[in-house]
Amino acid sequence: MRKLLLLLLLTILPTTIVAQKIDNMVAFRTIKSDSYFRFNYENDYFASTDENYTQGYNLELVLPVFKKNPINYLFYKPENSIIKYGLALEHIGFTPDAYEKTEIQYNDRPFASAIMLKSFLIATDTLQKSSFTSSFSLGIIGPGAFGKEMQVGIHEATGNVIPQGWRNQIKNDAVINYEIAYEKQLVRLKNIFSLQTKTTLKVGTLHTNASVGLNATIGLINNAFNSSKDKFNFYFYTQPVVSVIGYDATLQGGIFNRESPYVIVSNDINRFTAQHNYGFILKTKTLYFEYSRSSITREFKYGTAAKWGGVRIGFTF
Repeated sequence: MRKLLLLLLLTILPTTIVAQKIDNMVAFRTIKSDSYFRFNYENDYFASTDENYTQGYNLELVLPVFKKNPINYLFYKPENSIIKYGLALEHIGFTPDAYEKTEIQYNDRPFASAIMLKSFLIATDTLQKSSFTSSFSLGIIGPGAFGKEMQVGIHEATGNVIPQGWRNQIKNDAVINYEIAYEKQLVRLKNIFSLQTKTTLKVGTLHTNASVGLNATIGLINNAFNSSKDKFNFYFYTQPVVSVIGYDATLQGGIFNRESPYVIVSNDINRFTAQHNYGFILKTKTLYFEYSRSSITREFKYGTAAKWGGVRIGFTF
């Protein structure tokens, strides 16, 4: 029954998450090991801006011992799949354009930050050339996520203008989110080119939405859908994504705590967004390096399109 329900959800929903920020479970980011660590950092500084999605980081650890994590009982485990288990600590932060002002910036994005602990599972079917991923996140959105302290500290260290508007941020509330995704390889041309499609559903108090996207790689590519180990890979990728938006607490405030001083009302949320991610990846048998850039259409009526970039560094052990 659980398998049937998950497959039904992925079938009937036309569309990865709203404004997908840190997404480590897409196939072109696969690390061919069941034991690895990866550090992910994103910032709008890479795109020469300082608004909207201002920064995010993710500390990702995959180990066989995480198979004993009781949260894994919430996840679908396809038969005949290679399964990896992991934990991640993730933080995201958002600001309006005039972050140096103390008053509320109406018709702009509210200040918001969230921190969460994520349990996840990656199941790869080498025969069907597909993967099924699941994750469950617990955390907090609001001052308890210390978004103000992080941004002020970075601006003080770099000599930039100090943000003054964090007193108007989204108030403390619980983050409880569940995500499932299915990715399928459509085309592969030797070790030069591949094309995949990915569908994702995310439900919870932070984000509730769904998306469909394509991703393509070209270069000395890896094969994420077989059991062979990585040797040397260097390739470029592109990933367009279209999303349907249900709820976004970083714009609309927490579901349980409705005392935030400023939020974007439901009628002003754009229910459809388009996002483009691109970059390059260098991998050896033990090391991983990536540089990425992203852009997204405006997420609410009075907002603007946003851009950011990121780096990912990982190693196996």
